[in-house]
Amino acid sequence: MIKKRLIREMGDSKKYIFGNVAAQWVSLASNIVMIFAVAKLMDKMISRSANMKDYAFAAAAAVCSLIVRFVCSRVQEQCSYLSSRSVKKKLRELIFRKLLRLGMSYRESVPTSEIVQLSVEGVDQLETYYGQFLSQFFYAFLAPLTLFAVLSFVSLRSAAVLLICVPLIPGAIMMVQKLAKKLLGKYWGQYAALGDTFLENLQGLTTLKIYQADEHTTKKMQQESEHFRRITMKVLTMQLNSVTIMDLIAYGGAALGIIVGALQFENGSVDLAGMLMIILLAADFFLPMRRLGSYFHVAMNGMAASDKIFALLDLPEPEQKTEQFPDITDIKVDNLHYSYDDREVVHGVNMEFANGSFTSIVGESGCGKSTIASVLMRRNKNYSGSVTIGGKEISDINEGCLLDDITYINHQSYLFKGTVRDNLMLGKIDANDDEMWDALEKVNLAAFLKNESGLDTMINESATNLSGGQRQRLALARALLHDSKVYIFDEATSNIDIESEADIMTRINEIAKDHTVILISHRLANVTNSDNIYVMEAGEIKEQGTHADLLSKDGVYSRLWNTQMALENYGVDVA
Repeated sequence: MIKKRLIREMGDSKKYIFGNVAAQWVSLASNIVMIFAVAKLMDKMISRSANMKDYAFAAAAAVCSLIVRFVCSRVQEQCSYLSSRSVKKKLRELIFRKLLRLGMSYRESVPTSEIVQLSVEGVDQLETYYGQFLSQFFYAFLAPLTLFAVLSFVSLRSAAVLLICVPLIPGAIMMVQKLAKKLLGKYWGQYAALGDTFLENLQGLTTLKIYQADEHTTKKMQQESEHFRRITMKVLTMQLNSVTIMDLIAYGGAALGIIVGALQFENGSVDLAGMLMIILLAADFFLPMRRLGSYFHVAMNGMAASDKIFALLDLPEPEQKTEQFPDITDIKVDNLHYSYDDREVVHGVNMEFANGSFTSIVGESGCGKSTIASVLMRRNKNYSGSVTIGGKEISDINEGCLLDDITYINHQSYLFKGTVRDNLMLGKIDANDDEMWDALEKVNLAAFLKNESGLDTMINESATNLSGGQRQRLALARALLHDSKVYIFDEATSNIDIESEADIMTRINEIAKDHTVILISHRLANVTNSDNIYVMEAGEIKEQGTHADLLSKDGVYSRLWNTQMALENYGVDVA
């Protein structure tokens, strides 16, 4: 029931957990005092010996007990909140720092969807474990011992019977734990798999629609959802059955203790006041342990999630490289191979990107263009062959330096919720307002923002309150502020309006005058000014050269160019 590693991660939460236990114990003590006063009063009332002092004492005890229990309840709530908040914050920081140490290629070790699930819902599941379960665990053993110490002066036999029955509840919990651990492990495994499938399908929804594969994918998703539903129902059934068992033990044990007390009352061993105390306090022997059983099921879910969290935190980390980014940014790709799940998508590619050059990579979707960009950004590490920058193997360059000197912009560059200023400062943390406005002017976004709230214009999550073109312009402005040695534009003009595309391409051509630029584009009209163009097909380089050279070869590039020009000019002659 206690996971050692979770205990080690408690940190500052220890004091809040023990504060919670202390508050519950004080509340129990006040309840015992109140019951003692009420039992004595009822005994005297039946014997007709009660006076005003007895009534006053019982009333005062009841009022004081209610006040104390109210205060203790508030203290419990506060301690519960503070203990869980502290640990949740710590665990999320550990996950975040782990991802930073894993680097850009973390997705090769663990799916993004699983990380999201663990860092959000997985950590939230531990709220009950730290906020309620641990404190209840200690209190559930402290309360019966306290009640035994009190009732032993009334009836040692009844108190002993009640105390002996209490361990039956944790015994039942431990029996359930073996089944629950295995079942919850399957639950979280299926939950993570379902989330991974959902995210993958959501990201590829457009492609699925284009190839009319959405219906097949929907059926597959429904099958996985049904599997998850069944295992969820098994978890709920297990929890319901175990709760029933605990109720039988709790109320059966209380009833047994009361019966023993009643027999002693009958033979005169216990007076009426003592009998009333046994009746009123018998359930309190079992309620803390019964409540522990209720928290146990939610806590077990959290512990199952923690297994996944700690598996993530224990992933082997790549060696931290010390090589700095070179001043000369000649990039050379030699005999590059890369595979996804044993399916090779890049076959022995050789490329060169000269320092300060403007190079483009073109080809149909799925030919391996973006995979090469991911290798250059070290998002994909498990490649074979050689990739060097300035003669240094890219795998030997410190990843922080790599991110400082290479800027990657794609058609889904992420914009965070906050102000325009907040998002631009991600490109340059110490950028002043003049530098930000200069970057916005260069991407033709300044006029729009001046009509809004300027740099304080609020941006929704993923910039949903901006158009596609405005999002890309803002992402480009942020990239300009970064001012790195190398820029990689991966379909940076996809899915935006023609005006925005023209503005962005103008700016890319200007960047290429004094930076190394790699442009990946499906639209060949955007690469005509390139110093060199690589044409890819089925993971291989089919052609290379300038725009004019490639057209004269009448090969793959020429075919793609003619097809695109025909589509773009369709209807113009008729008009």
